[in-house]
Amino acid sequence: MKDFLEKPNVTTEQDTNQLTTLDQLQRQVNAMYGLLSNLYGSDKLVLRAGKLEALSLIRSEIIEERVLALQKLVFEDPTYETLPSLEEIPAILESLQDEIADAIARRTVEEELEKKIGEKMNKRHEDYINEIKMQIIKDNSGPENAQTLKKLAILEKLDSKKLASSAMQILRPESFDEIIGQERAVRALLAKLASPFPQHIILYGPPGVGKTTAARLALEVAKGIKGAPFAKDAPFVEVDGTTLRWDPREVTNPLLGSVHDPIYQGARRDLAETGIPEPKLGLVTDAHGGVLFIDEVGELDPALQNKLLKVLEDKRVFFDSAYYDPNDHNVPKYIKKIFDDGAPADFVLIGATTREPEDINPAIRSRCAEVFFEPLTPAAIQGIIRQAARKLNVQLDEQIPEIISEYTIEGRKAINILSDAYGLACFRQHQDNHSHIHITVEDVYEVVQVSRLTPYVFNKASDDLEVGKIFGLGVAGYLGSVLEIEAVAFAARNPGQGNIRFNDTAGSMAKDSVFNAASVIRKLTGQDISNYDIHVNVVGGGRIDGPSAGVAIMLAMLSAIQDQPLPQNIAVTGEVSIQGKVKAVGGVFEKIYGAKQAGIERVFIPKENIQDVPMDLKGIEVIPVQRVEEILDRIMPEMKASQSIA
Repeated sequence: MKDFLEKPNVTTEQDTNQLTTLDQLQRQVNAMYGLLSNLYGSDKLVLRAGKLEALSLIRSEIIEERVLALQKLVFEDPTYETLPSLEEIPAILESLQDEIADAIARRTVEEELEKKIGEKMNKRHEDYINEIKMQIIKDNSGPENAQTLKKLAILEKLDSKKLASSAMQILRPESFDEIIGQERAVRALLAKLASPFPQHIILYGPPGVGKTTAARLALEVAKGIKGAPFAKDAPFVEVDGTTLRWDPREVTNPLLGSVHDPIYQGARRDLAETGIPEPKLGLVTDAHGGVLFIDEVGELDPALQNKLLKVLEDKRVFFDSAYYDPNDHNVPKYIKKIFDDGAPADFVLIGATTREPEDINPAIRSRCAEVFFEPLTPAAIQGIIRQAARKLNVQLDEQIPEIISEYTIEGRKAINILSDAYGLACFRQHQDNHSHIHITVEDVYEVVQVSRLTPYVFNKASDDLEVGKIFGLGVAGYLGSVLEIEAVAFAARNPGQGNIRFNDTAGSMAKDSVFNAASVIRKLTGQDISNYDIHVNVVGGGRIDGPSAGVAIMLAMLSAIQDQPLPQNIAVTGEVSIQGKVKAVGGVFEKIYGAKQAGIERVFIPKENIQDVPMDLKGIEVIPVQRVEEILDRIMPEMKASQSIA
C-alpha cells in the first residue's frame, strides 16, 4: 500500500531549486495520503477513491493528478476535473491541510462523544437493570418490614378474639312481623318503596320506634317484589346526619364526593407526579341502585342539604377541578369519564328524623313522601319485651313487661332495660349454680334504681271521682302526655271582689283560656265567678303552649264552683270560645296516644279534629264534640245549665 500511495522518483533533468520544490510538494502529498489512510483506513480509502473516480489518479506518477485525487477525496466531490498547475498546488495543499485538520478534529470529537455516549449508555443500562432488580425485590417483599409485620400480627391476633354478640344485635327485628306497634307506618313505607316507581321518603317519629330497622327491611322486601327496580345486590348505605362532616371548600365531602388536587390535597402518587387531580366518590355513588338512609336528616348541614337536592334532581354527581385538562392524554379514562359525565348517583333517599316536619328543609320535603311512625303504647312495649324474652330464651316474672312499660316509651330503651336485667340474672345464676335463667321483678327494679330511671307516665287514670280535677292533653314533638289540671273555689270575702290565680309559668295564652272559661261558666250557669276566689293549677308547673287546655280549665273551674265531681278516667282537649264552642287544636294524634299511655278510657276532642283520629285505634274511646254542653251531658248529667248558650 505504501508503494501504491507514494510516487516514484522524478528522473527528469531540472535545476536544483525546482527539484527541491517538487520534492517538498511530493512529500506533502504523500503525507496527506498517509493522514487520509490513518483517518479512513487503507481499505476504506481505496473504496472511497473508487466511488469518487479517483483511483487511477492516485496511482499516477504525475503530482498534479495526485493532487486532483486529493481534492476529490478530501472534499468528496467527483466533479473536480481540472488539473492544478504547479504554481497552484501549494495553495491547494494548504486548503487541503485545513480540511484534513478539520476532519481529524471532527473524528477526534466524534470518538470522544462516542466514548462518552457509550459510557452513558452503559451506565443507563446498569441503572435500568438495577431498577428492575429493585422492583422485583419490592414486588416480592412489598412495603413490609419487621415493624409493620409485627403490627399486622398484633391486629390479626386481636381479630381472632371476639366477644359474644350484643343483646341489641340479637334482639334486632329480622322481619316486619317483629316490628311491634308500627303496622300502619310499615304498610305506608312499603307502599312507597316497593313499587315500580319508588319515592324518596322521610320517616318522622320519636326515637327508638324502629325507623332504621323498618327502612332496612323494606329494601329487602322490595328486592323480592316483581316490578320493583331494585336488584338483588342493591346496597343499603347508612349514615348519621349528626356526625356527617364536610368541608365547604370541597376538600372533603364523604356524602357527595370530592376531588383531591395533585399539589395541595395529596392525589395518588402516580397521578400527582403527572399533575392529574383524583376524584373521590361519595356515599351517594355507593348507594347507586339502592337506598341511601340518612338518620337524623334534619341535623344535616343546610348547605349540604341543598347540594344533596341537586344530586336528587340530576341523579349524578359532577366534579370540577382547575387542575383537570380534558386534552391531557395522560389522564386515565375513568377520571376523564367522571369529570366529563359525572358519577352515577341514582338512589332512593330515606331520611329519618325526630324533628317536626316544619323543621325540615321545605325543598327536601317537597321531593319526599312522608311517613309518620307512632309513639309506642304500653301494650306495644310489653309486646316487645315478651318477644325479646323469647329470643333470649329466658323466663320473666309476669309483671315485668308492665313494669318496664312504665319507665319508657322507646323500644330500644325497653330492650336495654331487659338486657341489663338479663345480665343481673346471669350473674345470679352463676352464683347459685342454676342452669336456667329467670329474670325477676327485683332484677328489673335494681336496673331502674341503678340507672336512676323515673316512670314515664306520672298521671294515671282511675275510676274515682274528684272535685275540681281533670286531665288535659299536651304534646311535645311526637309524644303526647296528660296534664293534671286542678282548681279550687272559695266564696269571696267581699261579694263581687273575688280573684283568679293561675300558674305564672303556664303561658299567656293559657291564662287567656282562664278568662274565656270564666265567661263561659257565667253564661252557662248564671253564676258570676267574681263572687269566688278561684285558684287554677297545672300540677308539675308545666308550660302550656297555646289554648288547647281551655276546655279542661273550664271544666275544672265549673266543678270546683258547683262542687260537682269529675271522672278521672277521661281527658279533654280543645280551645274554648267565649260562646262555649270547642275549637280545633293541634297534635290530636299524639295526644290520643298520650292518653292511652296514662290509661285514659275516653277522650273528648273538637269535632273539627275528627280526621286526626287514628283509623284503627283500639283501647280508647274518642268522642268528638262541638260545644261544652255535649261534654257536660256525658260526664256531669246531674248538672243542668241554667241557661243555654246562644
